[in-house]
Amino acid sequence: MNPPVALTVAGTDSGGAAGTAADLATFAALGVHGACVITAVTAQDTTGVSDIHAVPLATVEAQLHAVFDDLPVAAVKTGMLGSAEVVELVARLCTGRPLVVDPVLVATSGAVLGGDDVRRAYLDHLLPVATVVTPNLDEARALLGHDGSPADLAVALALRSTSGCAVIVTGGDPEATGTCTDWLAEPGEPPIPLTHPAVPTKNDHGTGCTYSSALAAHLAHGAPLREAAEQAAAYVTRQLAASRHWTLGRGRGPIAHLNT
Repeated sequence: MNPPVALTVAGTDSGGAAGTAADLATFAALGVHGACVITAVTAQDTTGVSDIHAVPLATVEAQLHAVFDDLPVAAVKTGMLGSAEVVELVARLCTGRPLVVDPVLVATSGAVLGGDDVRRAYLDHLLPVATVVTPNLDEARALLGHDGSPADLAVALALRSTSGCAVIVTGGDPEATGTCTDWLAEPGEPPIPLTHPAVPTKNDHGTGCTYSSALAAHLAHGAPLREAAEQAAAYVTRQLAASRHWTLGRGRGPIAHLNT
């Protein structure tokens, strides 16, 4: 039996913790064949991003056609897209299958990975065709341009969708002890808290990429959205626990992508 195929459309991380490295490792760990479209090459380590080389738009488009013309893609996950033009291209070509949007705008280190034009392109073009968008609290605030609780931001983003895009605001409650709560909101429905154990660790570089790619992997297997979200959170929790005592890198170390 062939495995399901999932596609990541994202940038690279030379440190191997985030971006396409995290996505492909997560796909493999969860029984999915991973394909990749590279949108940018970054010089990046656990302390931050020092350089970004954007892949030309025509090359991004050629990669997308190469994958879709050859492989039965069951789900797509987007990470760093880098420009409004790439966001619009992905919105045009990646419909018709589960589409998980991780709206990468600012790196954990503070590096800007997408300006206001990219933010508007997400709202105007990509979210209307997405299945689910998975911002952390800072990304949700950046997308909407205002503050709010995770639950309120999830509802506000879901209300912007006219086509049924769900929202999962990830990252939990920084004041929580022992548990984290992600918030799942679908248009017209009250937000649902998805609670999972908190893992106190500074080795969390790549967590957002890992969560969204795990979500895409479970959707590729045919899981319903809420079940896929719960399974993705459980996977991230296990991987954070596996790397919590590592001493890799000079900054925020990588989440584990080993089979544990």
